Amino acid sequence: MQQHENLFLFLALLPFVSFLYSSVGHGGASGYLALMSLFSFAPETMKPTALLLNLFVAGISFYYYYKGGLFNLRLFLPFAVTSVPLAFIGGSIELEASVYKKILALLLVFAILKMLHVFGKESDVIKRLKLWQGFIIGGIIGLLSGLIGIGGGIILTPIILLLHWGKMKEAAAVSALFIWVNSASGLVGQLNSGVILEKGVFVMVGVALFGGIIGGYLGSKKFNNKKLRYLLACVLIIACFKLIFA
Repeated sequence: MQQHENLFLFLALLPFVSFLYSSVGHGGASGYLALMSLFSFAPETMKPTALLLNLFVAGISFYYYYKGGLFNLRLFLPFAVTSVPLAFIGGSIELEASVYKKILALLLVFAILKMLHVFGKESDVIKRLKLWQGFIIGGIIGLLSGLIGIGGGIILTPIILLLHWGKMKEAAAVSALFIWVNSASGLVGQLNSGVILEKGVFVMVGVALFGGIIGGYLGSKKFNNKKLRYLLACVLIIACFKLIFA
């Protein structure tokens, strides 16, 4: 793990991020990337680290949602068919640091809007997802996931809700597994291209898991803490500005 003056503060904030993201069925990569950017981690470290953290936190989150009978395989598969191979391709591509930061800042806007509930409210009328729609959307999100080091759930969940393809908890369950498979594919693409994970990253995994386990359990029930989500949105906004203007 890289040496940082405020490393202990970073590790103290990490479970807070994983807790909030897992409570809505997400792995938290956009939050981890935002936090790492605030603490000046190098882009080549940020991407594989976020994907690895995603694997563990999204996996825990999916377990609780699946156990609660909220997973819809028919809704999941069309997205995953194209997202997985394209996430691998995206993970194999190394972007220039300045380009990487600008794209990440743009994707953080989705996370901010999601946390502030600007979009993504569930509907009583559920429409059926067409295969071609799932293939196109899944492929685009998968490629972005691999390129930036996210699982794509922060984009997929609002799309499912906006287009009325599923309820809130159902969208969260589908997104949790979607994040897991994309993160695994993107990480394999990273490792295949020669990226090496630092040993200290597993300390971060343990810390993030602590928050992820609690968040996943509460999120699959009736947890909804608006104040904490607004606080996380503020952190994401600060990180967004730093990525754009630093």
